[in-house]
Amino acid sequence: MSQPLWVDTVRGLAHRVLGEAALPIGFAALDGPERRYTYEAGGGTLTIAATDGVSASVGLHHYLRERCGLSVGWDTVLPLALESLPDSPPTSGSARVREGYYLNFCTFSYTTPYWDWADWEREIDWMALHGITMPLAVTGHEATLHAAYSRLGLSDTAIRDFLGGPGYLPFQFMGCLDGFAGPLPASWLDRRRALGARIVERERAFGMTPVLPAFTGHVPREVAAGARASRRDWQGFETWVLDPADPLYARLGAEITRAQIELYGTDHHYAADPFIEMIPVDADPAFPGAVAAATLAGLRAADPDAVWLMQAWPFSYQREFWTGERVDAFLGAIPDDRLLVADLWAEHDPQWERFDAFPGKQWLWCALLNFGGRTDPVADLPGLPAAVEAALAGANPPAGLGLSMEATRNNPVFFELVSDQLWRPVPDLGAWIDAFVTQRYGGRHESELRAAWHGLLDSVYDARGVRIFPEQFNGVITAAPTYAAIDGGLDDLRADVARTLWYRPAVLERAWERLIDVAERDPELAAGPLGHDLAEAGIAYLARVADRRHLEAVAESVRLGAASRPHLDRFLRVFDDLDRMLACRPEYTFQHWEAKALTWATGPEDRAVLLDNARRIITVWGGPSLDDYAGRHWAGLVGGYYRDRWRTWADGLDDALAGRPGSAESELRARLDEHAERFLRDGAAPVVPGDLAAESRRLFTTYAGSLETGADRRGAR
Repeated sequence: MSQPLWVDTVRGLAHRVLGEAALPIGFAALDGPERRYTYEAGGGTLTIAATDGVSASVGLHHYLRERCGLSVGWDTVLPLALESLPDSPPTSGSARVREGYYLNFCTFSYTTPYWDWADWEREIDWMALHGITMPLAVTGHEATLHAAYSRLGLSDTAIRDFLGGPGYLPFQFMGCLDGFAGPLPASWLDRRRALGARIVERERAFGMTPVLPAFTGHVPREVAAGARASRRDWQGFETWVLDPADPLYARLGAEITRAQIELYGTDHHYAADPFIEMIPVDADPAFPGAVAAATLAGLRAADPDAVWLMQAWPFSYQREFWTGERVDAFLGAIPDDRLLVADLWAEHDPQWERFDAFPGKQWLWCALLNFGGRTDPVADLPGLPAAVEAALAGANPPAGLGLSMEATRNNPVFFELVSDQLWRPVPDLGAWIDAFVTQRYGGRHESELRAAWHGLLDSVYDARGVRIFPEQFNGVITAAPTYAAIDGGLDDLRADVARTLWYRPAVLERAWERLIDVAERDPELAAGPLGHDLAEAGIAYLARVADRRHLEAVAESVRLGAASRPHLDRFLRVFDDLDRMLACRPEYTFQHWEAKALTWATGPEDRAVLLDNARRIITVWGGPSLDDYAGRHWAGLVGGYYRDRWRTWADGLDDALAGRPGSAESELRARLDEHAERFLRDGAAPVVPGDLAAESRRLFTTYAGSLETGADRRGAR
């Protein structure tokens, strides 16, 4: 009997995870329509049987977690330190849903734009181990668009101008903007085409179904000029979209799909959001249905088996327009077997509840959490299991669960909890946290680390009812400075600060201290996931200290009628201290992000565009409405870009207090614009890495007790 096609792929994953310890692992096939696995170990040999490569990978991961006390996360040091394979009785598992969806168009701008194959190989391994069967795959789509528009007669220069900067390509693919922060370097296309092909090849080797992008109606101005097209606006960016009645709409959709199949093959699933955050250009209730028909016609002309995956985000973001009647008309224009709806922010704003679980349609329950890839340590962990179970118990349960974060690599506990529920329910969150801690740290310092994590669960990770959205949850560090509080807004500022502390700070403080204690005793553990978690705990605490000290500085300055320099200095010192701590972990440095971008530069012109894109998207983005949307607690930004902005604010505080708040605000805006331009030109100063445990202890010694009274702190212990 021949071995399954996926065996060599999963064996390669096992070797990357376990090194030589993976040699005595055997794989076999299981029959059946549902995803499942079995594993059994004895005499140093592990045998895994599965229906497919992803299920086999999940079986391997579950064995490692359940029998070895080891898990593989984004920041786990590999290969794992496992010398032998412990015995295990026959153990089996079955997927609770057919699909595990992964990624978001935005992730390809906020996390992965400058990744190379080593980064993607590690990420695809993570996907397989966590049960992901349906990843969004947009890397290299620019090569598809280049090929299609070349056939339409556009020049190379015109197409690269239309595509714009490499860091913003996913927003171009969604139809939100074009020609911005570019042009696309000529050297970019071939390398990204090769990388995109390699990514989908590996995903398919595991048995995954990559979801490729599709045409949204968005076209270059040169094309729009000779067709029936309308101008539309997204966050201040002007683009052009074809009228679905124009035959070019379906023709171009088919041409792009054909070019994509030639370059990357197909699994017949295509992601397209013709409206996303833009209200349809025609108010006729029938218009969205016409767009749907033209979009599907283009897809099916190139691929008769095409299935359209569409994000339900517009129904949430612009809910006043997307009434039940309009949504029903739009979805009703698409045959049930041709559509898969991704309920993108279902952990907080579930559209499936609003629209009766999209009757007749297949859909995905997705968790988003972070917008712009913001690094605030925060989540509603207690609410997750109940939210998933409610969806699964519905009359039209989801075909899959998804992780639709706008960026990866932050709040890993949240996404681990979601992915676990692809295969098993979580009836007891406390027990799940205990197992998560044991497996994340390999069973070391188990008692103290579990206590720390229960403290995190009782503070920042118990955000029930909190709207975790940039406009509502945004601490002062990454916020744009303003004198609004000086001009009668002090009560609003107090309310903003109070809103970020829905928990007792002393509980977080004690959890942070416990993590520091372990990191000091176990430097090896601190070099892995513990270091990431320790940095997140420090961000969580110091961000709230900054909020409090900003409030105190404003209140005291208002009381005095002049800037209180001691209070302002105390406020700005938080930025410097937090920056020093963040510099200890490469992933929390701006240098790391910028250096990755520069690996794609082949000349000075490439370098200029790549530097601009890397600096721009996480700061000013591209317009006032998106300024600071992707705020990051990164060394070089916290102690540089953000601190310098607040220093500028502090320097003008006397003028604002002297009865000229409007004039002072205008002057502040002008100076902040100058500051942003300097950053785009010069970037951030290099940071010097230090010892994370030592820096964390220094911060704890300096700031412990800053947020609560002594009595409250004693009660938290």
